[in-house]
Amino acid sequence: MQATPSLSFFTPEFIPNSGAILVDAGISAGVPVAVGDINEECLSLDVELVRNKETTFYARVSGQSMIGAGLDDKDLLVIDRSIAATHNKIAVCFLDGEFTVKRLKVENGEVWLKPENPNYSSIQVTEANDFVIWGIVTNVIKRV
Repeated sequence: MQATPSLSFFTPEFIPNSGAILVDAGISAGVPVAVGDINEECLSLDVELVRNKETTFYARVSGQSMIGAGLDDKDLLVIDRSIAATHNKIAVCFLDGEFTVKRLKVENGEVWLKPENPNYSSIQVTEANDFVIWGIVTNVIKRV
């Protein structure tokens, strides 16, 4: 009778109040590769994802209009108010009393909010709209 192989799991050392652990081992998403020494260090997502602490906030996506850009329902967005709102950036906007996240299309003096899902229509922003750009999306955090 053959013995069942046992599985062993690497468990990083827990250090209280140190933040999450980053295992910097080059984890392959393709063919498995040999790994030498495993380096582990403390990781702060604020340090990794936030450029300007004073102007950054987080918000959750609600809906499916930006799935083509990788923004799915309930994803957590990192949004920076200090980044210029320019053509092709993904922006969190306040439009006529509602929040939305869309890609900016700024051409020929016109501003459009473009969804990244063919089931949704673009929105032209005019002077008649109550419109404010709250910030530019810099990162998305997903659950799997």
